[in-house]
Amino acid sequence: MTSEQAAVNGTGKPTPEDVAEALRARIESGDLGAGQALPTQKNLVAEFGVQRGVIRQALRRLQEDGLLTEVTRGAPPRIADRAATERAAAERAAARRRAGAGADETPQETMVALRPRIMAAFEAEHVRIDALCLTAESLSAALGEQRLRVRDRAALSAEAGGGGGAGAGAPGAGALPATVTVRVLLPNRDIDLAFPRSVAATDTHPDESDLVHQRWLQQRNAHGTVLRDHLMGMRSAGIDVDVRFKALPFTPPVKLYVLNGSEALFAYYKVTVRETEIHRTSVEMYDALGDRSPLFSFGSGELRAQRDNAFVAESGAWFDALWETIATDLALG
Repeated sequence: MTSEQAAVNGTGKPTPEDVAEALRARIESGDLGAGQALPTQKNLVAEFGVQRGVIRQALRRLQEDGLLTEVTRGAPPRIADRAATERAAAERAAARRRAGAGADETPQETMVALRPRIMAAFEAEHVRIDALCLTAESLSAALGEQRLRVRDRAALSAEAGGGGGAGAGAPGAGALPATVTVRVLLPNRDIDLAFPRSVAATDTHPDESDLVHQRWLQQRNAHGTVLRDHLMGMRSAGIDVDVRFKALPFTPPVKLYVLNGSEALFAYYKVTVRETEIHRTSVEMYDALGDRSPLFSFGSGELRAQRDNAFVAESGAWFDALWETIATDLALG
């Protein structure tokens, strides 16, 4: 079963979130490329077996995430080309850091802010990413774009006669990393999550509680699997890839990314109450939309404040302590 099939599989019809997840997976994998039009709403209705309103809600969510453009009633929307925008954002951020203004950067939503930081991290010869999060959705999306970037760099290098392997690069393309090491901490599947969970008490509404938990578990496993596939796909470019997952015995109240030991990205999970439909059942739940959480950047180096240096060091030490002590092996599935 593919990740898309898993996203819409179940006893009921797909929800807007299910449809959005399936389309997002196609975009992240490159099956739907920048500038390409989505299928018409009529075709999507037939494909997913849902009402047109479900498709419209799914497209609206993808538009809010910056994945679609030209969303009108007259024609199918197109896949947004965000690579140039994110490269420019990364260059502006680098310029601000060189000017010593990095501490004054305004935090952006995680789904937007993480991508250029991952892009910058991949400029290193040896890339190391440590992540603690709830489902790994934002990281998977960022690495999906990076996988395409690695593929394009390798192709340019091969055309220029550089062989296309790790460390090789064509003029203007940049060298590929030699190694990429990623460690991801996610909640254990068997714990009672603080969120997401049903607002109704477990003892009085056990079915609702199980629906919410299974929905989160499906998302965790799907995003984790896609993340791993993105990284493994980089091996074809000659990069030595090591990706590992471990499970935490608690619900993380924050998300943390430590990049190459020199930058820490930190965001709070802001819990809210919202209603959603899961397998044709309306459920009121406590949830946190992590992709919209503002991401704060703390970087080390001589142009950064002493506080930032300490935060990066302590963030790495905190992650290592969790990884080496209470975290257990995690099998996606």
